[in-house]
Amino acid sequence: MSEQTANWFNLYDARPSTEVPAESPLAWSCHNSGRPKASDKSRAVLHERAMLGHLILRGGAIVLDEAVRQVLGFGLPGRPNTLSHDESGERSVQWLSPDEWLLIVPGGEEFALEGKLREALGDAHYAIVNVSGGQTLLELTGEKALELLMKSTPYDVHPDAFPVGKGVTTVFAKSSLILRRPTEDRWELVLRRSFADYCYRWLLDAGEEYAIGVEA
Repeated sequence: MSEQTANWFNLYDARPSTEVPAESPLAWSCHNSGRPKASDKSRAVLHERAMLGHLILRGGAIVLDEAVRQVLGFGLPGRPNTLSHDESGERSVQWLSPDEWLLIVPGGEEFALEGKLREALGDAHYAIVNVSGGQTLLELTGEKALELLMKSTPYDVHPDAFPVGKGVTTVFAKSSLILRRPTEDRWELVLRRSFADYCYRWLLDAGEEYAIGVEA
C-alpha cells in the first residue's frame, strides 16, 4: 500500500472546509406534512434532536469498556438491551448485540471522540463507524406517549416489560427503529434517515386523536 493510500484511509474527519448548510432529516417532512404546534391540549409531543453524533462501536466488551471509561468517564451497559450514560444524560451508550454498541453524543463531538477512542484502543481488534448522517433521534413525551407507541409497535412497551434504561431494535409500523426509554416520562426513537419521513407521518396520523404537537 502506498503512503498516499495509507494516509487516505487514516482521514476520518472529512468535513468540508467551507460552510455547507445542513438540514435535519425531517426538514422536508415538516415543510410538506406540516408541524402541528404543541399546546395545552397536546397529550403527545414530538421533538427531533437532529445532528447528534452517532457512532457504532464493535469489538470486545472489556477493551471497549476500558476505552469508553477513559474517554467519556462512564462504561458500557452491563446487560443486553440497556443504556448507560453520563451525569448530564447527553452522552449515552446502548448495547445493541453481543459485540455492538451505539454511542450517541452532542453534535460536533463525534469526530474528535472517534480519534480519542482509537487512540485509547490502540492495537485492539475493533471497529468504529460514524453513522451520524444516516440517523436522527426523536423524543416522544406526554401522557399518551405510551398509547401512541402501543399503536405503532408490536413490542411490549408496558412499564413492567420496558423499564427505564431499556432500549431495543424493533418493528415500528412497517419499518424498524431503535426504541429507548432513558427516563420515566421520555421515550427516544432512533430512526434511519431513509425511514424518517415515513415514521414522522405515521406518528402525526396515529397521534392525531391525542392532539399531537411537534416542538421545534
